[in-house]
Amino acid sequence: MSSTENTATTGKGFDGFSDDERAAMKAHASELKKAARRGGKASAADGERDVLEKIAEMAEDDRVLAEAVHAVIRAAAPDLTPKTWYGMPAYAKDGAVVCFFKPATKFKSRYATLDFNDGATLEDGAMWPSAFALKELTPDTEARIAALVRQAAG
Repeated sequence: MSSTENTATTGKGFDGFSDDERAAMKAHASELKKAARRGGKASAADGERDVLEKIAEMAEDDRVLAEAVHAVIRAAAPDLTPKTWYGMPAYAKDGAVVCFFKPATKFKSRYATLDFNDGATLEDGAMWPSAFALKELTPDTEARIAALVRQAAG
C-alpha cells in the first residue's frame, strides 16, 4: 500500500510518506538552507531565478503550463515575490506563500493545479475553492487566473 491510498478503505495502517512526499520535504529543506545562506542578501531576482530554474526542470506539459501561469501571475500581481516552495513555483506576500503551481508529475496527478494557501483572500461565503485544476491555458483561463491572483494578493 502506498501512503497516498486511503487507509480507511484499505483497512491497513499508515506506512509513512511516499517517495514523492519525501522528495518535496527534502526540496523544502534545501530551500530553507539556501535562504539562510543568502541571508539578508536575498532579492526578488534570486526568487525569480529559482522559480525559472524549477520550471525549466519540469516535463514539457507541466513546463508549458508553468511558464504561462508564471507570466500571468507576475503581470497580475507584481508585488508577489516568486520563490520555490517544496520544489514548486510559488508566489509570496510578506514572506508567506499565497499561491503555488503544482505540476501534474510532482505527485503523479492527472492534471497540474494552481493552489492558494489560507493567506489568499478568496473568501466567498461559507465555502470556496482553494485549488484549480489546469489542463490547458486559454485566454479565458488566463483572465480567470489573473483575477484570482489579484484577489488573493489583496
